[in-house]
Amino acid sequence: MAKIQRAIVSVSDKTGVVEMAKGLAALGAEILSTGGTAKTLREAGVAVTDVAAYTGSPEILDGRVKTLHPKVHGGLLGRRSVPTHVEQMKQHHIGPIDVVVVNLYPFEATIAKPNCSFAEAIENIDIGGPSMLRSAAKNHEDVLVVVDPADYGRVLEAARSGSASHELRRELAMKVFQHTARYDSLIAGYLERQVTGPDTKFPQMLSLQFERVETLRYGENPHQQGAFYRELHAAEPSVSNGKILHGKAMSYNNFLDANSALELAKEFDQMAVVIIKHNNPCGVALGATPVEAYVKAREADPISAFGGVIAFNRPVDLAAAKEITSTFVEVVVAPGYAEDALAELRRKKDLRLLDVGPLTKAKPGGYDLKKLVGGLIVQDRDLGTLADLRGLAVLTVRKPTGDEYAACAFAWIVCKHVKTNAVVYAKPGQTVGIGAGQMSRVDSVKLAGMKAVLPVKGCVMASDAFFPFRDGIDAAAQAGITTIIQPGGSIRDPEVVKAADEHQMAMILTGMRHFRH
Repeated sequence: MAKIQRAIVSVSDKTGVVEMAKGLAALGAEILSTGGTAKTLREAGVAVTDVAAYTGSPEILDGRVKTLHPKVHGGLLGRRSVPTHVEQMKQHHIGPIDVVVVNLYPFEATIAKPNCSFAEAIENIDIGGPSMLRSAAKNHEDVLVVVDPADYGRVLEAARSGSASHELRRELAMKVFQHTARYDSLIAGYLERQVTGPDTKFPQMLSLQFERVETLRYGENPHQQGAFYRELHAAEPSVSNGKILHGKAMSYNNFLDANSALELAKEFDQMAVVIIKHNNPCGVALGATPVEAYVKAREADPISAFGGVIAFNRPVDLAAAKEITSTFVEVVVAPGYAEDALAELRRKKDLRLLDVGPLTKAKPGGYDLKKLVGGLIVQDRDLGTLADLRGLAVLTVRKPTGDEYAACAFAWIVCKHVKTNAVVYAKPGQTVGIGAGQMSRVDSVKLAGMKAVLPVKGCVMASDAFFPFRDGIDAAAQAGITTIIQPGGSIRDPEVVKAADEHQMAMILTGMRHFRH
């Protein structure tokens, strides 16, 4: 690596930039800069040459044109190993620029402001920055290009050693094009919303940006490879943003189950615990304390709970931790752990502990994506809720009691998170039996009864979709169910309501379906 003669430093995010520039200057590099960056560096005692002075061309058009000049891009794109390039650079008095430290105008932060005008957004589309980054990245064998402040340290280290490996140079160039690709997709998406309207959910060109966090030991099965990616800048409390505190690395299936468990636990305002097995809830309960909720959830289906994934919507205390360590559990997800609880849980060497932080009421959103071979189907997330069951239609002669309304509200939330065809038996604050993923609804009704280890008589039943025939109602009555909550909407609704009346059952119709395939 030849001596660094010249570096251009021009950043919006000034994190670490003074230290970076001082490090380059100490190696004898001339520092070229512009605008606010030049001011920041001078105030910190770094000798800076303005780009306008270096090129001999003033900044014009309110600063829109300052680095778009042959002395800049020639210095970036000229190949030091190509004699004709070297000769032409000398002929046109173009010096080499060996390091580029650039990040871009804050377009994303600008458009996120509630009162951002279209004119303000357009002015925050960076032109010179991406151009310099792309030029430097194309010529990365001769130019070290840094877009991420996290890379400043190792770039300085390589520069000081006099040797920047081909691998480092290529990685830095790769990060540039990843960065500019995301930047361009944000601009394209913003402009499309200006054309089609701000409420457009599904753009003509869907650009998704996720960063790889880790490579997994394998995918869903050992013969499949897998990796975990995190959505950039996602703020909602989630498994993806959680921190592993203890235990083995998370597996592909652990991530799926932990996500399902937490998303159901987040639905409840009261203290709740969810136990997931193979991406279906097997026990869900509310309680006055974490340990009460956990014990109730486990006793709903203790066999399935063995080796399950548990989510709490409150921090885990010592009493709950002792119950968890009394049996085999794969993963615990929670918004925090008491210190003594952590010490107790860490006795289990392989138990994975995931801390997702406080479950703040960040506005949920985003896409629900399912990959097809050669395509993708996209929808918004199922965030449908029912505010007050007492305002819903009840067509049966008998009306639900207060306890039955409470049990139905609980069961309906759980049912939303069960694979369709889905049926949930419950009493207030506790599941009793769950029938998941059956090809016929009556089989789900029967399976929920088969899975029940607690008494079913007097329980309510939730169904994620309507009953196409009365057979499901008859099976529920035989099991001891007293009230049903279901969407309605079948052409046989009168027959289904009649069956409920024959069994002196109450039936609530939600008008909302919760299929989950």
